[in-house]
Amino acid sequence: MPVDSLRALLAHSIDYAGMFPPCNLGLEPALKNQAEYVRSPDAWMLGAFILSVEQFDAAKQLLSQFDAQHPLRVAALGPKTANTDAFLEALDDAEAASRSLSRHNVDLISISHLEMFLPHDVDVASLQEAKSILGDLPVFWEAPPDRAEETIALLAGFNSDADLATFGYKLRTGGVTADAFPTSMQIAKAMVTPSTHQLPIKFTAGLHHPLRQYREEVQTKMHGFLNVLGAAALAAEHRWDTNQTAMMLEDENVDSFSFTDDFFAWREWRIDTKRLQYRRRFVVSFGSCSFDEPREDLRALNLL
Repeated sequence: MPVDSLRALLAHSIDYAGMFPPCNLGLEPALKNQAEYVRSPDAWMLGAFILSVEQFDAAKQLLSQFDAQHPLRVAALGPKTANTDAFLEALDDAEAASRSLSRHNVDLISISHLEMFLPHDVDVASLQEAKSILGDLPVFWEAPPDRAEETIALLAGFNSDADLATFGYKLRTGGVTADAFPTSMQIAKAMVTPSTHQLPIKFTAGLHHPLRQYREEVQTKMHGFLNVLGAAALAAEHRWDTNQTAMMLEDENVDSFSFTDDFFAWREWRIDTKRLQYRRRFVVSFGSCSFDEPREDLRALNLL
């Protein structure tokens, strides 16, 4: 049984994205994997199943593997659009599809949140219209790392005026080529801003492994999910600046990370397990095309 602070850091943290690169599974085998994962002893780490809106109708035919005790929780992935008009039109379609999927069988399937790319010309008025379309459905809006700070400021400002803060930010932390990986400083800038505004943030791509490390398949260093999730929590708790945050993101030494029932620590910086659980409300999850690799690596590090 993992210690309490590791459970707090990783609870429901891995959104399974088996249909996306580099795994690129078909819908049926990916759903079969998800059905196995929700029944596994490690299901406490499993988040939602990332499913594009275009695949919703096909997914309705493949729900027999799930039941009321092991339902399918979907992270709806909307299409990428080039401008506000196309964005709002696609949002209408995504909302209607999400409502239809949720009502298809309420015991077997639910929508946890929507993820969608935010075009560069979206403003407060556009977000207000988006809110009127989506209601209380949580959303993580993706924007490139070089737009992270302005996007986070826009979303945080919108949330502060809303009755219910449902908008978060999604940061892409990698891909299948070296140029898809943001720098540690770019990630740090995105983290330090939402830690101030208490804006939910999630991550996607390139976080298959617990610790930062060089990977031959992408010819660069991949960011580690213990680095990223841990730095986001500690940066918020201790009001780190970007330099301190980037330093943790770049640490490749497992001995720098400590987990006990009472606290999680990186070097001399600690956060109590209860405070970590609180911080995880704003450090939500990361998308990974593998649920196996993260667990295998954690076991290799004797953490799981």
